[in-house]
Amino acid sequence: MTDTTATVGGDQPAVTESDGPQILTWESSTRRIITIYIPLIIFLIVLLFPFYWMAVTTFKPNSELLNYKDNNPFWINSPTLGNINKLLFETDYGHWLVTTMSVAFGSTFLSLLSSVLAAYAIQRLRFKGSDYVGLAIYAAYLVPPSILFIPLAQVVYQLGLFDTPYALILTYPTFLVPFCTWLLIGYFKSIPYELEECALIDGASRLQILRRITLPLAVPGLISAGIFAFTLSWNEFIYALAFISSTEKKTVPVAVLTELVQGDVYHWGSLMAGALLGSLPVAIFYMFFVEYYVSSLTGAVKE
Repeated sequence: MTDTTATVGGDQPAVTESDGPQILTWESSTRRIITIYIPLIIFLIVLLFPFYWMAVTTFKPNSELLNYKDNNPFWINSPTLGNINKLLFETDYGHWLVTTMSVAFGSTFLSLLSSVLAAYAIQRLRFKGSDYVGLAIYAAYLVPPSILFIPLAQVVYQLGLFDTPYALILTYPTFLVPFCTWLLIGYFKSIPYELEECALIDGASRLQILRRITLPLAVPGLISAGIFAFTLSWNEFIYALAFISSTEKKTVPVAVLTELVQGDVYHWGSLMAGALLGSLPVAIFYMFFVEYYVSSLTGAVKE
């Protein structure tokens, strides 16, 4: 088999037929590296660096934390568990963690229950003005919590719920329900209505249809809304700071900041240990349910 080579200008040989695919492959791989892999690596570094910094600070002794001239700030020379020991055994971190977990689960359950009923009514019952009601519910999500917590504080005082976890469980749905409702409305749109029509013809009630047909098909949307509600409840700061005053009843985000900073003394090792341990539950939830989260968001925005 002969290799045909064309000439350019009569002297210089052009690219041969056998060289063409290699050049195209090299150009495409170079373009892929520049446009995909390099930005992705930069994004991962920026995203994961705070966790790396928290981990490094957690296991550093105070001698290294306070002396960067003789120690590398990005590495540990003499690892220690003293910061974690102080956090777990010299503070009420266990109580903070239990309170945060109970508040997150309680508010997430109430928010999902309310959001499912509201989203199903708006999307399936199609009453007069349902579109405006859905828009109004989502607009409530745009109201800053810093404005809402002042009137909510009066309600909490009148109900006698101040300095109790119930104050947070009942107030967190004020900013969780709007977004979860909007998310589930979009996901309910992706479920064929013909399935419910067949069930109605067979004599099923709306509650039976919701429980046996709609909700099983909407599991990815429910998981996504649950992750969103759980994450915001876990990380919320303003309401937890305003409505809880007892040390043992505080949530992790508030307690770590208020109890591990004494005057102008910052216990950086214990602070980073509390932040690192407090972020692990949310990271684990996202790691296991990220596929459901993405699929539900796709169903929510495609229509």
